[in-house]
Amino acid sequence: MKQKTKIILALDVDNEKQALRFVRLLYPKITIFKVGLQLYTACGPKIIKDIRKIGAKVFLDLKFFDIPHTVGNAVRCAVGLKIKMLTLHIQGGEAMLKVAVAAAKQEAKRLKVKQPLLIGVTVLTSQEAKPREVLRLAKLGLGCGLDGVVCSVREAALLRKQIRQKFMIVTPGIRPASAGSDDQKRIATPLAAAKAGSNFLVIGRPILEAKDPLKAVEEIVRSH
Repeated sequence: MKQKTKIILALDVDNEKQALRFVRLLYPKITIFKVGLQLYTACGPKIIKDIRKIGAKVFLDLKFFDIPHTVGNAVRCAVGLKIKMLTLHIQGGEAMLKVAVAAAKQEAKRLKVKQPLLIGVTVLTSQEAKPREVLRLAKLGLGCGLDGVVCSVREAALLRKQIRQKFMIVTPGIRPASAGSDDQKRIATPLAAAKAGSNFLVIGRPILEAKDPLKAVEEIVRSH
C-alpha cells in the first residue's frame, strides 16, 4: 500500500467497551477510527473524546443532511470535538454545503483548533450508481469548498481523471480478496482502491470479525 493511503477502521459496534478495545488493540497500527451512526447513537460524543485520549483520530461519519442552518450548527458542534474529518451528503445541495464549509472555518478559528476535513458523500456503496452522477455530485461538493468525497473504487479513478484539483477520496466497501461482500454492492480490494487513487480506505467487518484483528490489519498492509 502506498504511504499516502491510510486505513480507517470502521468501529461499527454498539458499545464503548468494545469500541475502545479495538482502538487500544490496533492503535498506532491504525491511527484513524470511524465513529458512525451506530456507535454515536449508542455512546454519544463521549466516545470521540475517549478515542482521542488514547491518541487516535476520529472520522465522524454521520452523513449530515438537513436544512442549511441545522447542518451548520451540527458542524460547529463537531469541530468542537476536535475530529479529523466528517461527512455530509452532497445531495443536501449547494446552500447546505456552503453553510457547512463556512461554519467549519469560523468555529475552528474561534476555538483555535485545526479545521476537520469535510468529506462529501456521493452515492452510498450499498446502492447502484451511474458514474456520471457520482462525477456531478463530486464536482458540486468540491466546488462548494469540500475537502474530498466518499466514493467507491469504481468511480475513484474516473474522478481522478476528470477533476484536476487536489482533493481527498475516502473509499468504503473495502474487502480483502478472501472476504465476502455483505450488503455492499460496489466493493473492491485495498490494492485496487489504492491504485484507483483513494487516500483513505474504510474497512470494518474484515477486521472487526477476524479471529486476530491485529494480524488481519498487518496482512492487509503487507499485501500491497
